[in-house]
Amino acid sequence: MRVEMKHSINAYDVARKAGVSQSTVSRVLNNYPHIKEETKKKVLSAIKELNFTRDEIARSLAEKKTRTIGLIIGDITNPFYAESSNIIMKRANDQNYDVIISYTDYQNDNLDQAIQTLIGKRVDGIIIGSINRSNKKIKELYDSGFPIILYNSPVDDYAHANFVVLNNEKGAYLATEHLINLGHRRIAFVSGPDRFLNLYHRHLGYVNALKKYEIPYNDSLVYKGELSFQEILTFVITLLFTHNRPTAIFAGSDQIALAIMDTAAKQGLKMPEDLSIIGYDNINFSANHLISLTTVSQNIVTMASLALENLLLLIEGKEMIEKSIQIELAPELIIRKTTGPVSK
Repeated sequence: MRVEMKHSINAYDVARKAGVSQSTVSRVLNNYPHIKEETKKKVLSAIKELNFTRDEIARSLAEKKTRTIGLIIGDITNPFYAESSNIIMKRANDQNYDVIISYTDYQNDNLDQAIQTLIGKRVDGIIIGSINRSNKKIKELYDSGFPIILYNSPVDDYAHANFVVLNNEKGAYLATEHLINLGHRRIAFVSGPDRFLNLYHRHLGYVNALKKYEIPYNDSLVYKGELSFQEILTFVITLLFTHNRPTAIFAGSDQIALAIMDTAAKQGLKMPEDLSIIGYDNINFSANHLISLTTVSQNIVTMASLALENLLLLIEGKEMIEKSIQIELAPELIIRKTTGPVSK
């Protein structure tokens, strides 16, 4: 007598028969809205042909979870990423998830490699904190149904991306307007390249504030090059030795602002009497510097916590979303000791 036994339920079989990834199978079962109808039909047809049920496949997927997530950031020496990573890891551990961190050094090729490495380690989902505004790999991941969420910087070529970000344009506008209201007209802007959408929007907020108050835009006062402190500080030193130097500098991050403060002090300048400086992020050290830094708060705790919280909802299938998760936080101007009225 021969007994035919049905092998254990395996989502891989469904994915292979349908010609899709296992994460796409998961997305179909969780009614993810951006899956193509043709793909959905293939998955449901495969489940039926294999004589499985939706519940069986869902259990199979759940059993294969590693309870590990990937976190991709630009640079761990950047205090913003150090603080946000620490929050994400603590919150993840509270939910019995481990975190694998990868660094990109702000390069697209490194990001693609980090994604591939993390997927190879079978992470359940990925949080990305540093990304170029255009990235094909991200679109491919979203289309495949893999759980992924961006924080700090979104992408501008994929409308369905999940993200938690700050309204950077408004934050930069508030910072620039604050300096203008103090009487400053020669306001330098020192940040990073436009290929990062968050930095692009900070520059845009700076530009819009100048326009609102009819202050001419001056290219010689603007640095939007690579995030290299050697290049940034070379630019700043040159700027401070010009005949008609700026009376204020708006830096695209607290890390940059604090480096500029130290450089300016070495040149004999006092803050804010000789030079007003404003940063961006509100990292912990910004309030504890010898001269506390005026800055724009990103509310790092909230941003990082929401990024993790929403990724886990996607991973655990609790979020039957009808549209993408797109959260934009409001900025807050924190006025401290490094900004003051322009010297007469």
